[in-house]
Amino acid sequence: MKINKTDKIYIAGHRGMVGSSIHRLLNQREYCNLLVKTRNELDLRNQEAVSHFISSEKPKAVIIAAAKVGGILANDQYPYQFLRDNLIIQDNLINSAFENGVEKLIFLGSSCIYPKFAKQPMSENSLLTGELEPTNQWYAIAKIAGVKQCEAIKKQFGCDYISLMPTNLYGPGDNFDLETSHVLPAMIRKFHDAKENNHAPVMLWGSGSPKREFLYVDDVADAVEFVLTRKLSSNLYNVGSGVDLSIKELAEKIQELIGHKGQIIWDADKPDGTPRKLMDVSKLKAEGWEYSVKLEDGVEQTYEWFRSNLEQIREVKFD
Repeated sequence: MKINKTDKIYIAGHRGMVGSSIHRLLNQREYCNLLVKTRNELDLRNQEAVSHFISSEKPKAVIIAAAKVGGILANDQYPYQFLRDNLIIQDNLINSAFENGVEKLIFLGSSCIYPKFAKQPMSENSLLTGELEPTNQWYAIAKIAGVKQCEAIKKQFGCDYISLMPTNLYGPGDNFDLETSHVLPAMIRKFHDAKENNHAPVMLWGSGSPKREFLYVDDVADAVEFVLTRKLSSNLYNVGSGVDLSIKELAEKIQELIGHKGQIIWDADKPDGTPRKLMDVSKLKAEGWEYSVKLEDGVEQTYEWFRSNLEQIREVKFD
């Protein structure tokens, strides 16, 4: 199902990093009928409220960018919230969309749905072929359920419900809270704060040897718009750059960009997580989409946003 620029489109989670990027990009590209609701206006954990909203507004498309997200520490400390909140949010949205005849749905997940020791690069076919990374398995299981829910609806009823699995995302609007953030924004904040503190040493988790792939958030927004306007052949697509680097290399790039001159100390007692997470992006590339923002450019833009919003960032606590 192809969506036009005048069709009503609901973006769930429009205030998050991914959702705000999607909202911004669709506005820039002159989509003129976008629906958004804040958490206070619509609690996505409330089944009755979500059902009423979808049935009354009748969007032609729904984009699910809403989720409870966090890094290794947050996932490990709050497993039940990461499992239950995500299951409830996505089920309320997917089922309400289905019951009310929403023609197109895009469900955004994460590369953590794939097994910890999946063959690299990870293809869509590796789903459910091995054990998950223990530190974020709760979030991963919820996202797998969402993928399978969309797949089941498409298989049984022929609905154009697509799941996109982005690699590690970063960019303006990211979470820079050190207790709940992912690795790249956490590094930006640590190196910035250390530089301001007379180039103090920076302590980072693990050995620095794991390899990770990163994608600038505006690229995933572009992928969403690409999928929104086309009828694709499959139900699950990876979204990434297809290029990775070690955590140590990432730290050195960010350190250099920020201008921190102090020491990096690796805390080997902390977990590394999955040894390598590189996405096989050939499937979506074959449909005609690929990334455009290089890591160095994206990190620079993210740091500029961080510095411009530093006062607000230091006041925010993510729950």
